[in-house]
Amino acid sequence: MSRLAGRGVVLTGATGGIGAALCARLVAAGATVHAIGRDPQRLAALAAAFPGRVLPLVADLSDAADVRRACSLLADARPAPSILLLGAAVSAFGLFEDLDEATLAAMVSTNLLAPMRLVRALLPRLARAPDPTVVAIGSTFGSIGVPGFAAYSATKFGLRGLIEALAREHADGPVRFQYLSPRATRTPLNPPAVDALNAELGTAVDDPDTVAALLVSAIERGDRRRQIGGPEKLFARLNGVLPALVDQALAKQLPTVRRHARAIRPVAAPEAAADPSIQEVLP
Repeated sequence: MSRLAGRGVVLTGATGGIGAALCARLVAAGATVHAIGRDPQRLAALAAAFPGRVLPLVADLSDAADVRRACSLLADARPAPSILLLGAAVSAFGLFEDLDEATLAAMVSTNLLAPMRLVRALLPRLARAPDPTVVAIGSTFGSIGVPGFAAYSATKFGLRGLIEALAREHADGPVRFQYLSPRATRTPLNPPAVDALNAELGTAVDDPDTVAALLVSAIERGDRRRQIGGPEKLFARLNGVLPALVDQALAKQLPTVRRHARAIRPVAAPEAAADPSIQEVLP
């Protein structure tokens, strides 16, 4: 029997490429999903596809007041949530000096501040639930800073640090903290410039359902950390122990990254929901 059977799961970014696939996989495993997103129509379509098993909650997680409202509504949600799955994120591909203030603020607010606020608000309630779990969907870019994604990498490094620190801060408590990192994923939110960059660099790109299946398996196993993709896992480890080697590898890609980055005007994705790695370019 699945560890997820009968569980209530709060999923942020539920209408994104991986988010929608996660909804289907979680429901198949027996969970009920309290699906958070900004688009009422897309949330309604998800709920209609899984009647009674995907429960929509419209909220803009970049707004502190909306986060408080969502947490207040979740206090009465049934089944009571015992898993918080942090998947909402926004990203922008482009050179750092080309990113405007609004884009930077959106990434920090959605990718880092929103998870902080949600965990802080929901943690006392989660701790009273059976087998309580906080899962952050991270990114390879949370372990490796990559040109063209400097601000996004910064927020994902922050998210990884948050989950790692909380896991240690609550090591003697009931709540499990998991940081799970997809690699590049094929979704409609992928801007053409990133698709072109991935193609030119020969980047391995996964489909959303494959990623969702791997994430759900990791949640069921209780993996504390998981990097999807063998080459990405190796690259992340190298960056931790021999960063100069990674410097050299990425320096060779720099002209290609700059060419693709300068061909577009960077715009933050409106909701890279549960799909924070959609623009990853690592080999």
